[in-house]
Amino acid sequence: MKKEDCFYLGKIVKKYSFKGELLAKLDTDEPELYDSLDAVFVDLKGHLVPFFIENSQLHKSNLLRLKLEDVSNEGDADALLKCDLYLPLDLLPPLEGNKFYFHEVIGFKISDKSFGEVGIIKAVNDTTAQALFEVDRDGTELLIPMHDEFILELNRKDKTILMDLPDGLIDLYLE
Repeated sequence: MKKEDCFYLGKIVKKYSFKGELLAKLDTDEPELYDSLDAVFVDLKGHLVPFFIENSQLHKSNLLRLKLEDVSNEGDADALLKCDLYLPLDLLPPLEGNKFYFHEVIGFKISDKSFGEVGIIKAVNDTTAQALFEVDRDGTELLIPMHDEFILELNRKDKTILMDLPDGLIDLYLE
């Protein structure tokens, strides 16, 4: 399994018991969707390694307590601390309306209600306080805030996003 075929689920943050149980901090608003998984991919030195789950349960809000097959002591658990967890993309629950996963809008065209066609989304930058669409407009990179109030319509079929951007935002990049 390749990383690009998966989504980031969370990170193993600490050991829970001397029997190899682990606690993983989940990167989701709905942790209950992931409390009965059969398997998970663990990123070990850049390679996704599948682990079957013997037992799992939610532990204090967004932590998932995991007992992985073949992880039976503290030493085994230590080797997995700070490792990222991934699941195949097809396990993501479908979203509707204007909600979307960052990976699914790459390649979508952005249009502005007033300006018209803006460009194509090349990436999403979520390392800043406000997540941004990185948009290519004929070789010029534009950074468009991903604010719910700006997104008027997301059309998955046509791969387009209609936005109502603040006046002058696009012009900042084109002058």
